[in-house]
Amino acid sequence: MKTSITGLTILLSALFNTCTAQSSHLHYLITGTYTSGKSEGIYVFEFNSQDGSYKEISHVQSSNPSFVAVSPDERFVYAVNESGDKQKGGQVSSFSFNKKTGTLTPVNSQSSGGNGTCYLQVDKTGKWVVVGNYGSGTLAVLPIDGSGKLGAPVTTIQHEGTGGNKRQATPHVHCTLLSKDNKWLLVPDLGIDKVMIYGFDSKNGKLNPAPQPFFKAVGGAGPRHITFHPNNKFAYLIEEISGYVDAFQYSNGKLSAIQRIASVQANDTGFIGSADIHVSADGKFLYASNRGGFNTIAIFAINEKDGTLSLVGHQPSLGKIPRNFSIDPTGDYLLAANQESDDIVIFKRDKTTGLLSDTGNRIDVGKPVCLKWIGK
Repeated sequence: MKTSITGLTILLSALFNTCTAQSSHLHYLITGTYTSGKSEGIYVFEFNSQDGSYKEISHVQSSNPSFVAVSPDERFVYAVNESGDKQKGGQVSSFSFNKKTGTLTPVNSQSSGGNGTCYLQVDKTGKWVVVGNYGSGTLAVLPIDGSGKLGAPVTTIQHEGTGGNKRQATPHVHCTLLSKDNKWLLVPDLGIDKVMIYGFDSKNGKLNPAPQPFFKAVGGAGPRHITFHPNNKFAYLIEEISGYVDAFQYSNGKLSAIQRIASVQANDTGFIGSADIHVSADGKFLYASNRGGFNTIAIFAINEKDGTLSLVGHQPSLGKIPRNFSIDPTGDYLLAANQESDDIVIFKRDKTTGLLSDTGNRIDVGKPVCLKWIGK
């Protein structure tokens, strides 16, 4: 009897481990879009990291949910409703997410505290959403209750200033990134060539100027998105107008510039439009997307001792206007959201070299512009 019980235990353990291994390769891909074309809102796909395959699970209607964010407990998804209407203004919408069915259900919508809403992040407590408004040059902090419902902004900040480019006649907040310790907020503003830095109080949602209130970029650079290295010692900024990447030493809300390197090739001409930037989870490589006539993903190796970058190469995005991209949770794939060719191109990622290769797989979806992950 002992032998059969032991055998059954081993069998059940093997089955459990097999199921766990299989499920760890399945993820939900939450896709924000522009709805001016064939898209209707936010799309949910199941992505299989074993072979790079996918299938559509569901979608929910929403107006221009061009950027999405997931709550820390993965129970809710928040989306901007990007509008350039100064009278109506932008909005932020909340959705509950059902992991069993892969479906989103609307909770409520709230004013974003400005217009041209383009970015948002949920803080580590899950009680606040910080949102950036490109059109009005404002940022706001909105409270979240236990049901995922958004409240009216408790803090709104209006940026002031101009830059040296014709696109920089007014402020244009383009990113609101919270530090990993949830104490600092970094806000690249394309219009004023600055990364503004604020202290964040998660108890009341208040923002205050940091001891280093901003980093001043090169005139006409157009700071767009910023990201942290996994070791939290470095940060990297993509400049939309210039097509450069800034590398920083980072500590406790302070940025110290260590390098500025081109994200586009020297022989490229025309509108650059660099857009998104991410570091691989292993901290070895940085990727940056370039739109305009370029349509590439720049690949950099990271010196993990000093944070400096060296160019590895450029991978064509195989579509038009790679506005955003994302590395899947296993690190084996990079997915490029090509806004104007209505597809997400799935690349296999070489973890040793950082290079990308086309899998041939394409996700057909109208004007994809933001990709986020939820475990299944």
